[in-house]
Amino acid sequence: MNREISDLYDRYTHSLLDRRTFLERLAALAGGAAAANAMLPLLENDYARAAMVPEDDARIRASMVEYPGAEGNVRGYLAHPADKAGETASVMKYPAVVVIHENRGLNPHIQDVVRRFAVAGYISLGPDALSAKGGTPANEDEAREKIGQLDPVAARRDFEASVAWLRTHPRSNGNVGCVGFCWGGAMANQLAVHVPDLKAVVAFYGRVAALEDVPKIQAPLLLHYAGRDERINADVPAYRQALEEAGKEVTVYMYPDVDHAFHNDTNAARYDEAAAKLAWDRTLAFLAEKLAR
Repeated sequence: MNREISDLYDRYTHSLLDRRTFLERLAALAGGAAAANAMLPLLENDYARAAMVPEDDARIRASMVEYPGAEGNVRGYLAHPADKAGETASVMKYPAVVVIHENRGLNPHIQDVVRRFAVAGYISLGPDALSAKGGTPANEDEAREKIGQLDPVAARRDFEASVAWLRTHPRSNGNVGCVGFCWGGAMANQLAVHVPDLKAVVAFYGRVAALEDVPKIQAPLLLHYAGRDERINADVPAYRQALEEAGKEVTVYMYPDVDHAFHNDTNAARYDEAAAKLAWDRTLAFLAEKLAR
């Protein structure tokens, strides 16, 4: 994929361009409107590819749930390992992970990531930040627009409530971590600041927390970044330095020659299988260590 086109799409998906301007510039780069329209399916997410772990996978149990948020109820997608013969819900407890979606909301891809964590042995919850706005719409542009309208503090407080709810869930062992992607990666960094009893925080290509908030962070951090993601990466060196100077536990991985959202396997233009697998394996190893404490 042409670098200018990838950068253009990244600016569009992060609300730096409106759709009309994006399509006009894409047509100019692609050589015309017809070529731009043919390219769109490669740039946009294809959720038909989302089910790496199907909903009816016998290894897990998954369902929509509703629980109290900061000011109203939050809807979320919950998954956990299926009981084996002889096991009962009263004795089977799992480490817990809150999965924080991108700026497209709780879509089929994020639900699949929730199920992947369940297969890996976690009780996992994907909260819908758009619960108060009627839930995540199917249309990506509408979802991005609604995410952009959220009050960031109110949204963060709903995720704080999600952590608290999952910590006391009957299936949870009380050890909770969070994993966020893009917009959710930035939110994961915010939870690291505002939820001191989180056991682990993983952020995929998310905006960093304010440097003055670094002393408040207690959780170990695992931060994944894409080598070509100049917009996000600009703030990473100072964040890493501040964390290390404050004595915080942080591991930073930069994946060269990959784009923002490289982990999203529903996006053909930006997904990088090798980097995604490596980052996922590192994430599982990190969570296994931190949430077993």
